[in-house]
Amino acid sequence: MEARHLRYALALAEHQHFGRAAAALGIAQPPLSQQIAALERELGARLFDRTARGVFPTAAGEAFLARARRALAEMSAAVSDAGRAARGETGRLRLGFIGSALLELLPSVLGGFVRDRPEVRLGLQEMSTRRSTAALLAGELDIAIGRGAPRGAGAEELVSVTVGRDHLVAVVGAAHPFAGQRGVSVEQLRGQHLIIAPADEEPVVAAWLTTLLGEGSEAPARAGGFTEARDVHTIIGLASCGVGVGLGPACLRVAARPDIRVCEVSPRVELPELVMSFRAQDRSPVLAAFLDTTRERCPGVSERLERRLGARR
Repeated sequence: MEARHLRYALALAEHQHFGRAAAALGIAQPPLSQQIAALERELGARLFDRTARGVFPTAAGEAFLARARRALAEMSAAVSDAGRAARGETGRLRLGFIGSALLELLPSVLGGFVRDRPEVRLGLQEMSTRRSTAALLAGELDIAIGRGAPRGAGAEELVSVTVGRDHLVAVVGAAHPFAGQRGVSVEQLRGQHLIIAPADEEPVVAAWLTTLLGEGSEAPARAGGFTEARDVHTIIGLASCGVGVGLGPACLRVAARPDIRVCEVSPRVELPELVMSFRAQDRSPVLAAFLDTTRERCPGVSERLERRLGARR
């Protein structure tokens, strides 16, 4: 028994005439009659009564046709589901990201992806660059977005592409002496209590800040000390409380509040790039669909991504 046998039987039940059913199916009448007869022999039951008024299902035929309709519907759904999965319209995507990615990158990229593929199951988790890299290598994430390219053992297994660039700004409470200034110098920052990302979670940023603010890891601490904050919202909140001077990406202006002030740092200091990484061997259609959305919404990413992927072919 094949799917065509089910379609033949359903067409005959609908048209109640071998000639009309054959025409609807686009085949000649004799082959249809032969196939229905062969089907009845295989089942060991008469499916249709042939009368002068037409061809009508028997009790056995009604039972068979009910199942046949469901079987063909399931087959059609299976074909549709397979196609949608192959196009990345269904499935699962697990994304780890640093908090600042929510300020500019993800509203466009993730927002567009959700609108275009509402049936993809999303697993979203804010985490540090170090943790997201480890989770990506362990197969616990499909994509990681962090500050600076992944480092350490296994990083060579990843494809990483720059998806954003930003520069350093300082954020202070409205009562802070810097609040009336449009900018602050690196020299001024060296004497302040600073609110920054934890060194163990954002090593690239921490190493960069240590180099910028003083020779040796203890120099900035002796000058004013540090308070560690894991995301830009915490940096802003602590700065508004008067704890110290927060340092973060300029995109934090998007989350600015009336009780804080944002100052440019002079000279202008470029931060480590915002980088999106994924496993080079991952062939998931959902991942490919997310990369396509990123290409569409992030200028320059398409060319950079093709260069990274081309180098691995």
